[in-house]
Amino acid sequence: MDWAEKYRPVRLEDIVGNTSAIRQMVAWATNWTNKSKPLLLYGKPGIGKTSSAYALAHDMGWEVIELNASDQRTAAVIERIAGVGSITASLTGSGRKLIVLDEADNLQGTADRGGAKAIIDCIRKAQQPMILIANDLYGLSPELRFRCETVQFKAIPARSIGPRLKYLCAAEKITCSEAAIHSIAESAEGDLRSAVNMLYASAIGRDRLEDLQVHTSQKDERVSIFSLITAIFHKTSDEDLMRLSYDVDDTPETIEQWVEGNVHLMPTPFAVAEGYRCLSRADEYLGYTYRRQYHTLWRYATALMLLGVADAAGGKGIHTRIMPPERWQKMSTAKKQKAIRIMTLNKIASTMHIPQNTLRENYLDIFSLLVEHDPATYVRELIFDADQLNFFLHDKARSQEIIKSLLSEGKAGKEQEKKPKKEKVPKPDQRDPDEPGAVSGPVEKKLSSRSQSTLFDGF
Repeated sequence: MDWAEKYRPVRLEDIVGNTSAIRQMVAWATNWTNKSKPLLLYGKPGIGKTSSAYALAHDMGWEVIELNASDQRTAAVIERIAGVGSITASLTGSGRKLIVLDEADNLQGTADRGGAKAIIDCIRKAQQPMILIANDLYGLSPELRFRCETVQFKAIPARSIGPRLKYLCAAEKITCSEAAIHSIAESAEGDLRSAVNMLYASAIGRDRLEDLQVHTSQKDERVSIFSLITAIFHKTSDEDLMRLSYDVDDTPETIEQWVEGNVHLMPTPFAVAEGYRCLSRADEYLGYTYRRQYHTLWRYATALMLLGVADAAGGKGIHTRIMPPERWQKMSTAKKQKAIRIMTLNKIASTMHIPQNTLRENYLDIFSLLVEHDPATYVRELIFDADQLNFFLHDKARSQEIIKSLLSEGKAGKEQEKKPKKEKVPKPDQRDPDEPGAVSGPVEKKLSSRSQSTLFDGF
């Protein structure tokens, strides 16, 4: 067993670093009620987010139900595992159950279709505490972030990683020099799990570990796009900027879009204009690359978009949040609207038994007027949701209000059906014919006439 798993912290007091985040988690767990928001732990990998969630459950005596990125996190799976677990009591006798959703920012692709909406539904109906874990806070939808209480986990300083590494060496009876401990702690860059893995890899087959024996096990860290964009706006040498661009796991055209999305943050209009000029020139080289299939031109495009924009920025830094390219947000919105349109038209076309093209070309305007005149009826008949109703009304607030009112009516109707019906007291002429004194003749005559009346009413 690797040391990261073997020596995983069991209690919160064993967690290294992030004292304020741990304190916030304890306060949340102690004061948790059905109305409390779920916790959202976010920060770079390897700094103790998942371990802290499990340690919190251990200290509170809670059972844990986990759903991580290795699972097929479709809406059905989330509803079956996390949804049911969040509203039912524990079977092991523990006070509560903690629902842990790891890597919540990776809810994407066909494997996780409908997963984000299912998580929001779980949060809305949850009767048990929930913790979501993410590396990138802004990889989650705004609606999901709004429904959670965020807790930031920060990179662990090397001075805090060092004592933990010494403890592991003592537990495994390995002699490790101070220089080796310092080298591993510094190269981990705040990632404790990576530091433990480096120490484990370096110590295999050895009783003593020196500084020279740990260099081959250093962390292969990929630079994030955020680090590159930050470096462009600060005083960074040309060599370091180019090196960072090679370490970013993105293509030059993706990097160009990120730079373009943040050029407007430059301090002066002249700097913004110069930045766009460099980007346009870089875009020409990217075009040459794909037209001629001569990928050596990528280096010229990269140099122009990074060094040119950095020179225009003047190293004055950036004092706001780095945002993804605006065109990505527009494309995402357009894709969602297209999906809603297709689903809505398919539902209507199948109900009316006509082709979707015929509906769209000949009857859509008329149908839109009918829905706008009496939206509640069409919502009941075609089971529209708020987005599908908004496709016709073009008023999101009104659509949500109509759906909400119909849902309230449905709940009230179900509650009315569940109420026990009062027993009818039999009338004198409906007594049991076996009872003494019961007269059968008139009763039979009355029943017969009632049956005939009902029959004719049916016609």
